[in-house]
Amino acid sequence: MTEVRQATEDDVELLVAWHADPDVARYWDGETFTPDDMRARLARLDVDAYVVEAEGRPVGYLQAWREGDAGGLDMFLIPEARGRGLGPDAARALATALRDQGWTRITVDPYLWNEPAIEAWKRAGFEPVARRSADDEHTADWLLMELT
Repeated sequence: MTEVRQATEDDVELLVAWHADPDVARYWDGETFTPDDMRARLARLDVDAYVVEAEGRPVGYLQAWREGDAGGLDMFLIPEARGRGLGPDAARALATALRDQGWTRITVDPYLWNEPAIEAWKRAGFEPVARRSADDEHTADWLLMELT
């Protein structure tokens, strides 16, 4: 069973290690964090950080950033957790909770080169809305997807 829980101080070292892994960092434009950076991220009021767990074991990171009654999700799973349906399960669980909190629009923005992520987001109920070019927040062309 896939569960999503709020990330805590106890998760800082794990999250820092995950983001430092080149196989994860490539999906985050190479962004890595020090423990203090991660603590600051966990303290942000506009972004909620979560840990994805499967069978009681941490297997991924999920964040929800909000703007009013809408916002977006970003997620990665560790390599050995991919391809098992855990990502779509986690996305659906968090999206349900966010809608219960009043969110009216939920989007994601995978890179066009990341076909596995695009397919996983589709399985979670997200549909493509627009293709976009690289910009200040994206180093490559990307796909705007919205939860239907």
